[in-house]
Amino acid sequence: MSSVIRIPSPRSVVDRRALVERIDALVAEHGAAKGRKAIVELMRAALDDGRTEIARRLVEKPSAGHEVAEAQAFLVDQLIRVIHDHVVQHVYPASNRSKGERLTIMAVGGYGRGEMAPHSDVDIAFLTPIKQTAWCEQVIEAMLYFMWDLSLKVGHSSRSLDEMVKMSRSDLTIRTAMLEGRYVWGDQDLYEEARVRFWKDVVSGTERQFVVEKLAEREERHKRMGDSRYVVEPNVKEGKGSLRDLHTLYWIGKYIHQVRDPSELVGVGLLTKKEYLAFRRAENFFWAVRCHLHAITRRAEDRLTFDLQREVASRMNYSDRPGKSAVERFMQMFFLQAKMVGNLTGVFLAQLDEQFARKTPRGLLAGFRAKPRVLKGYRVFGGRIKAPSEDWFAADPVRMIEIFVLADKEGFEIHPETMRLISRDAVLIKDEVRRDKRANELFMELLTSRNNPEVALRSFNEAGVFGRFVTEFGRVNAQMQFDMYHHYTVDEHTIRAVGLLARIEKGELKQDHPLAHDIIHKVRSRRALYVSVLLHDIAKGRGGDHSDLGADIALRLCPRFGLDEEEVELVAWLVRQHLLLSATAFKRDLSDGKTIADFVEVVQSIDRLRQLTLLTIVDIRAVGPGTWNSWKRQLIGELYGAAEERLRLGHAEFGREKRVAARKAAVAALTPGNTALIEQIGGMLGDAYWIAEPEDVIAKNLVQLEAAGNDPLSILTEYYPARGATLVTVIASDHPGLFYRIAGGIHLAGGNIIDARIHTTRTGRAVDNFLVQDPLCRPFQEASQLDRLRASIGNALANRIKILPQLVAKPDARPRADAFEVRPRVVFDNKASNRFTVVEVNSRDRPALLNRLAHALFEARLMVHSAHIATYGERAADTFYVTDLLGEKLTAPGRLKALERRLLEAASENTAENVAA
Repeated sequence: MSSVIRIPSPRSVVDRRALVERIDALVAEHGAAKGRKAIVELMRAALDDGRTEIARRLVEKPSAGHEVAEAQAFLVDQLIRVIHDHVVQHVYPASNRSKGERLTIMAVGGYGRGEMAPHSDVDIAFLTPIKQTAWCEQVIEAMLYFMWDLSLKVGHSSRSLDEMVKMSRSDLTIRTAMLEGRYVWGDQDLYEEARVRFWKDVVSGTERQFVVEKLAEREERHKRMGDSRYVVEPNVKEGKGSLRDLHTLYWIGKYIHQVRDPSELVGVGLLTKKEYLAFRRAENFFWAVRCHLHAITRRAEDRLTFDLQREVASRMNYSDRPGKSAVERFMQMFFLQAKMVGNLTGVFLAQLDEQFARKTPRGLLAGFRAKPRVLKGYRVFGGRIKAPSEDWFAADPVRMIEIFVLADKEGFEIHPETMRLISRDAVLIKDEVRRDKRANELFMELLTSRNNPEVALRSFNEAGVFGRFVTEFGRVNAQMQFDMYHHYTVDEHTIRAVGLLARIEKGELKQDHPLAHDIIHKVRSRRALYVSVLLHDIAKGRGGDHSDLGADIALRLCPRFGLDEEEVELVAWLVRQHLLLSATAFKRDLSDGKTIADFVEVVQSIDRLRQLTLLTIVDIRAVGPGTWNSWKRQLIGELYGAAEERLRLGHAEFGREKRVAARKAAVAALTPGNTALIEQIGGMLGDAYWIAEPEDVIAKNLVQLEAAGNDPLSILTEYYPARGATLVTVIASDHPGLFYRIAGGIHLAGGNIIDARIHTTRTGRAVDNFLVQDPLCRPFQEASQLDRLRASIGNALANRIKILPQLVAKPDARPRADAFEVRPRVVFDNKASNRFTVVEVNSRDRPALLNRLAHALFEARLMVHSAHIATYGERAADTFYVTDLLGEKLTAPGRLKALERRLLEAASENTAENVAA
């Protein structure tokens, strides 16, 4: 094992000889004890100067990950050598040491590999031949104190050789650390003895067990880190497809073949030369990113959070391009490297499996192995499908699609050597293959597979064939969307959406998606549905509206895929309108007949409605964990039901009276006492109320209205499982500003309003229903939380608290949103409703935004009739249905302009102090 780290211009990082001479001079002048403080200062200056030089190199060569990581380890090596020599020569000199008074210092873990980020821990092992003597203890302790005085984070162990063997056998973490062991300084013979004993007494005979344990550890780590290579705030060190995955490959290769360097993995047949170069490229890139993260944060930070992504991209010299920002280009490179690590892991482990299989035929019948069979020219053996020859794909590149179809259909794995051939030959997929009728039929078979299209397509993508065959998909490969809403890259999001669609079709998600389960077998073309899911985000990152651009791509691609004219038109329409249903459901008042009429006018047929609903559901759910919830399910179901009824019956809507009568009958049917309540109190509530609210909420409101009697204020808070939220109902004397005060009280109690309906009875009382969640989209359920909500609203309405100063002082529950700039925008729509002006405000989401907007509407002397709050990560889209105090729409241009100015001011980042509580 080499113990020497070689770096360019080592003396400009640290000049050990000069440092030793200066320490010797101090000892000669003051002695070791009295000169200690000055000696520590000398070493600290050397450490600081070395770090400054390494930081300069990182700025000068921002992608030189290996070089910088090795320079950091070199700097620490030199300091440890200086400390050791000073301690054994000047602090605890021993002229005649016994055989037991020997000490060797090993770098272990990442430091042992000779690579460190600026703030990595210094992992060292002090080894002695037998149980430690007093002299060894003194030396070790003195060395550690020097390192601590230099503020180094030291992870250390001190063991005899026997203890090292015993601990390494029993603990996988210790064994892995020792596997990386590298001689730094001290007794070289003792180090050599330790090395021999480690391989003989620890490793020998445990190779298979080590591999199994290491892979299990890797699986566990992936689960902990989000189990996807494509999470948008990845961990450079521990995430899936990260440095740790590369290290795992090296550890396994080292453990089995005793390689001393990753380049030797080629010689032992675990990687090809080309794969080794990809290994080094990915490792170099990740080390550069990790070193930048440490340099920016001045601590051991390995998570590439949104706020750091911009800065690392800038430091690594990425720049904006049309349609793609610098940070998106940098993150695309990050995910391409992570994908490469995934590919390398696949071929490496499969190759390893082959090596083990060749070594150990097991069982009595090992000599009588099953014979390989042939399927369409491919060799099939042990659940794997293999190309019969090196030139198999070169002879007919369409086979690179065919093999994935066969593997999916028969449940085979593709042999690693064949995966290597595919990766090598993917460049042969050119225009004639893309136009080939059979190739497109095979691709459609893969996309619409009734087995497991998600697994098949991901494998197809990672082999590099997907992006070659559908070049438009290749453009969104590993493309990140720089926001807090999307959890995955565009290609991963798309593949997950296809997988969800297949699971709904198989009936696996009936409980989560009852509507989708009910309608998926009624669509006229399942091919069109699957292709629309594939293409809905295909134009992301091109600049312009990705829905319109995507529809144009669909018109080009679908005929090639073999879709007929009607299907082509349907797919293009679905891609163009794929955001329509969610925008209508989440940002519009579904009780307003005009909302449904406008939506139906665009949709035009029940089949389109079904297709669009299915596309919308899988699109939202595939965004990431927690994005789909019962509130969204209910709103989508409500819009679907109203639109389907309108399309089926073909008339504008029930007459208003009939709709109100039908709703009253439905409320009466819920519980026996409701009929009397409707007769007694129902007359106070106008038609708009009966149309807007669901039956179960109306029933609750009637009970509360009766109980409130003439009380000036009644507040009800209860968990509302049907929508995965908390229902807050406030009954009070209606007055201007009521809405913004309630909103402020809810915000102060830690709540986010996701929906609000505001009603006034014929006797002038307000009945306001709010749906509330916490900042992590969970309902308030505990009695103490519900009490806090009630008390906070009561205090806000009684003017016992100054709402705004408290809201401003409240910390943002999601400070990471600061990394994003969202320019506030106000849109007025007088056509979306016959009775109201619809005002939509888009801005960055933050505490009390709704309160500020509601206050601005109050100051503009407007009545808010309903509010619909949608959030997309860091972006908020708040929609208000308003009239003036006389119940009229706002039409005067001057008034609209003044209102826009007011709302933009309320939505901007620094106007908190301008709004009175």
